[in-house]
Amino acid sequence: MELQQDPTLLWFIAIYGILMVGIGIFMSKKVAGSEDFVLAGKSLGPFVLMGTLLATWTGSGSISGGETSMAFSYGILPSLMMMLPTLVGIIILYVVAPKIREHGKFTVAGILESKYGRTSRNIASVIIILAYVGIVSYQMKGFGFILNLTTGMTVQAGTMIGAAMIIFLAMIGGLRSVSQTDAISGFLMVGGLIITVPTIIMVAGGWSEIVANVPESHMSATGGLTTIQMIGYLMPSLFLLLGDQNMYQRLASSKGDKSAKRAQMGWLIAMIVISPSISLIAFASRSLFPDIDPGMALMATTVAMPVAIGGILLAAAASFIITTGNSYLLSAATNLTYDLYGKYVNKDASDKKLLAMTRIFIVALGVFAFVIISYFPTVLSVQMYAYTVYGAGLTPAVLAVFFWKRVNAVGGVSSMIAGVVATLTWEIVLGQPFEVNSVVVAVPVAVIVLIVATLMTTSGSQAVKATKAS
Repeated sequence: MELQQDPTLLWFIAIYGILMVGIGIFMSKKVAGSEDFVLAGKSLGPFVLMGTLLATWTGSGSISGGETSMAFSYGILPSLMMMLPTLVGIIILYVVAPKIREHGKFTVAGILESKYGRTSRNIASVIIILAYVGIVSYQMKGFGFILNLTTGMTVQAGTMIGAAMIIFLAMIGGLRSVSQTDAISGFLMVGGLIITVPTIIMVAGGWSEIVANVPESHMSATGGLTTIQMIGYLMPSLFLLLGDQNMYQRLASSKGDKSAKRAQMGWLIAMIVISPSISLIAFASRSLFPDIDPGMALMATTVAMPVAIGGILLAAAASFIITTGNSYLLSAATNLTYDLYGKYVNKDASDKKLLAMTRIFIVALGVFAFVIISYFPTVLSVQMYAYTVYGAGLTPAVLAVFFWKRVNAVGGVSSMIAGVVATLTWEIVLGQPFEVNSVVVAVPVAVIVLIVATLMTTSGSQAVKATKAS
């Protein structure tokens, strides 16, 4: 089937965009200070919290990279396996959530500082900013794919429009407005995908026709990938999720532990619906449009279905992208404000000044994200890189704060440095040997360094006390 633009679908995107901007402006009037802006006044109930967790985690990484690119490039089974790290991560966060709320910090860097000292906070801030700007960048490109598909405008021009919308929604009301737009978008995603799956399978001629039109390797367990390569695609999302500042901030923004637990259970159930749906739609797209960019697989199906269903799916795709982009942008700007500006540039900054600086940093980092996306050939490549920098550099040290009382500053800081250095060495210096993602090397290195450095720098008496305490 030939892929043709359908400008009619743009109306669905326009309606969604106007609705989101209107809600953002309305909620921005309720922002009373920096805590309102960053943590929504710790007022999120289970329904809104579930929606914002869902919408923040499921973005362009899923519909342009992740499950979509895996289904198109390697087959249905590898794509379905991409759901497993998310489910495991949500279950672990369910256990950690009360401890996150106890810390009462705005950022993951703040949590690390409470255990490992100021050096860890500085390193963490840099890691978070680098990783999150990368994540924001491919959300912008995902929106560029949508506008290219509907209007025929270049992906670059569409990316610029996506950047403007992401920056505006993050800047106008912070988490106070982002959480509300996320909640609406999250439920739009679920509805749009549920409608689309049976429709696209029928349009593609049924399951047997789809299977007949894809390469034989696409029906194997790993789609031609080696076991170690498959693990390299599964691990990054798990280790990002387990230490993701966005998730920590949202859990800290809930009304209480009861609301957080209900929201996380709803999030888990929603992901069991969303992730396989994305995989099935993208796999059907491989049968219909074998020669397109893998990142456009899901969105391409919108032009093959009835306009109403295609428009709903495209609006859902836009909601994936915009909500994830503005959430990660807000989170990265929060680090700049509280962990760097507030600590070193203006220690006596007023609450009003901190709020103003957060908005300025949102714009600056948003522009930076738009610039760097041109340096990565595919959405999947930048996704794996950003996830690994974060997951290897921060997650082992963060989880140790909650689960290993014996861990010390030397172990935590050494682990963070080792994780980042291993990632950069594998990806940039060595050029990703054997086409294996760096996470396979970087995460084990970070964990081993964390344990060894802690044990080597803990005296015998300290070790006994730590063991008794744990």
